[in-house]
Amino acid sequence: MNPIYDRNTLEFVTVAKEFCAQLERIHEHDLFSFVNNTTKILPLLYVKATLLPEIEEPEEAGAASFVTEEACEALSGRVSRLLGEYDQYLETFLPDMPYSDAPIIASISGNMADIYRNVGDFIALFRQGYEETMLIALSQCAENFRIYWGQSLLNALKALHAIRYNENVWLKKEK
Repeated sequence: MNPIYDRNTLEFVTVAKEFCAQLERIHEHDLFSFVNNTTKILPLLYVKATLLPEIEEPEEAGAASFVTEEACEALSGRVSRLLGEYDQYLETFLPDMPYSDAPIIASISGNMADIYRNVGDFIALFRQGYEETMLIALSQCAENFRIYWGQSLLNALKALHAIRYNENVWLKKEK
């Protein structure tokens, strides 16, 4: 069976499209709805990415990128403004962390932009409908998940979990 028509691939496509759509509609969210929705979709995206079929990257790989640096910066800015003081967190999962004299600060908005760049490119390539391009997109997305954006997703989820279940955040909102 062609891996682009595998059930796990199609389920990943569905979740990936919803993730991208949620970020593209961030202006419709307040802090609570964004945190609530994102803490639900990120675990699904992670699970679906781990279930993608193993495929060899085609020899002539190197698909075009559709998500620009400017688009990622704009998205990161919108997420950062929405999260406000809750955007930044202490990063603890970097190889250099044990050797650092100072805390390493990361941001949910930066993580979301990293994920969006990879998943958005995947969706844009997959939508083209050319099987060779779809295979390249699938292969690259799965590889980038293992190397890059999977960890960004987990880092963002951990920070979002802390916000979602911090009563002080929601008490401030009610005042």
